[in-house]
Amino acid sequence: MRKNLFAKFVSFSLIVLLSNFLVLAQRKKPVQTAKAKQIIFAVLNGGTTLEPIAYIEKGKLTGAVNGSDEPNILAAFNKTYYKPKGTYNMIFGGVSAGNVTIKSSDPKSDCAKNMATISATSSKAKLKGNVMALATNAVAAKSGSGVRRLPTAAERKEIETLVREEFVKNNVSGNATGNLKYQNLTALDVDGDGKAEMVGSFWVEPSNDERNLLFFIAEKKASGKYALDYSDFSTVKKDEVMSGDLKDLEGGTYHELLLDTFDYDGDGVSEIFTYTPSFEGAGFSSYKREKGKWTRSFEYSNYHCAF
Repeated sequence: MRKNLFAKFVSFSLIVLLSNFLVLAQRKKPVQTAKAKQIIFAVLNGGTTLEPIAYIEKGKLTGAVNGSDEPNILAAFNKTYYKPKGTYNMIFGGVSAGNVTIKSSDPKSDCAKNMATISATSSKAKLKGNVMALATNAVAAKSGSGVRRLPTAAERKEIETLVREEFVKNNVSGNATGNLKYQNLTALDVDGDGKAEMVGSFWVEPSNDERNLLFFIAEKKASGKYALDYSDFSTVKKDEVMSGDLKDLEGGTYHELLLDTFDYDGDGVSEIFTYTPSFEGAGFSSYKREKGKWTRSFEYSNYHCAF
């Protein structure tokens, strides 16, 4: 009988120990985070801010998390993509040109719920003002050309002639086009053929209460001359500016600006990414060369906060 009691006691003890082990194992089970997708970011504010543009899925871009998304979605995104001291490749000239390191993020912040503060390191890219870059955890199937430079004097002169003509086509007076202003004009080589594509953001002041903006992509044709292969003309009037002051446009607000290029679909031609800052958020676009023409293939808007 004592043997039976002892056997029962041992069995009971083993059951208790096993139960406690299972409870402890469950308690120590790590919190699961979402598996990181391939993603592409904008590197902004002189290399101090990271803002998501899109996920890369099967050679296509899909919109990333938005600053207006639900708190649980934002928290999961930040936990997955903004791990402190985590790094991403910086893309400048369509190639890896350094890295960005996550410093901090706060999904509960007022105006940067899906953004991160970073430090940027590069021997090539000098990020400042409207000179920006991309960052990604994706590896391009084909490396870009690495070309990103200022235009030569001759290139600038030729492009400015085309810009003036484009403004006139959109009924801007010749007097206004005589005083061209620009946010940037950059020479790139998206396909490594040695012929520079030009991406620019120009503007003029036709009156005290109006500004005309022009974003374009220009290519050198078989004739050896440049032509605007893609252009987007827009007019901003004083009463359309949230601050009520057109001078706010001088720093780049409402202008479509070059970020950089990246061949996310592996076709050998880098896509062109742009950034359009506004008072309550930012717009992002990607341009793809299809059948010899540049088209806007992706658009995404990220909400920051109310102005």
